[in-house]
Amino acid sequence: MTRTVTVGLDGSPESRAAAEWAAREAKLRGLPLKVVHVWEPVPEPMAQAPLLGAETQQHWSERSEMGAPPAEGWGRIPREAADGIRMRHPGVEVVMEQLSGRPAEVLPGAAKDAELLVLGSRGLSGVGGFMVGSVGLAVVAHAERPVVLVRAGEQAADEHRMDPAGVPSASAPFQPLVLGLDAANPDDAVIGFAFEAALLRGTSLRVVHDWNEPPYIAYGLPPDLEMNARIAANEAAAVTEVLRPWRQKFPAVEIVEDSLSGKAADHLVDASREASLVVVGRRIRRAPLGVHIGPVTHAVMHLATAPVAVVPHE
Repeated sequence: MTRTVTVGLDGSPESRAAAEWAAREAKLRGLPLKVVHVWEPVPEPMAQAPLLGAETQQHWSERSEMGAPPAEGWGRIPREAADGIRMRHPGVEVVMEQLSGRPAEVLPGAAKDAELLVLGSRGLSGVGGFMVGSVGLAVVAHAERPVVLVRAGEQAADEHRMDPAGVPSASAPFQPLVLGLDAANPDDAVIGFAFEAALLRGTSLRVVHDWNEPPYIAYGLPPDLEMNARIAANEAAAVTEVLRPWRQKFPAVEIVEDSLSGKAADHLVDASREASLVVVGRRIRRAPLGVHIGPVTHAVMHLATAPVAVVPHE
């Protein structure tokens, strides 16, 4: 089965930005783009609400009994979006899929055979970053494929460097790609995704690793500069060792290693301001209930200003 770049579309500004990003990614990867539109039936209490009116209530009731979505407008959103994408991104094969159910439950299954799934997240008003809703969190927590979150208002030029005249341009080279690395527990799926994405973009890979300062800091004791230097050197050496085979596998990708003390989320959010994509991992947990996203990934999802790829791993 041919893999696709799959995007969830509901007609919102953030999902339209996600669809544009997904189309660009599909072109980079030479893959078809699958636009998925999920219709969620009206909950029973709402369907019976007097405010809906008798005619509307009858319409929804009849459609629900048949297990079908509302007749009017059901295919308009994805159809118009697909037509627009074909015009703006010539050469990208676009297919549509219309499904019924709860988006948080349907989208992970729809992307099971995808190269990656792309979702939109609302930008925080006046502040750089995302506002990831319950659907996005649930999809990220349960998807078995990488999920990329794209904020509303994201433009192609945002992922690129300035042109020689200092103007944002999608024709300029890509900004670096940023990878959050746990050197103590590195995972090939996360690292491999980041290297491949950097290679596709012809850009460098900035690897961000954090380490904890010695506990004396918490007690207000003066810093031990020699100890700090020793720890920093050991942590940097660990990062270099983890990346050694990847340098050999991807010799064309320039690597910048950043081994920093402090909180990983803070460093990754700072790095996202000059990044084309931020890649973080999420450990797969099989528990049926709850949202299972680590604190670093959770923070980066909400606060990074660049698109964020969350890669699940064992």
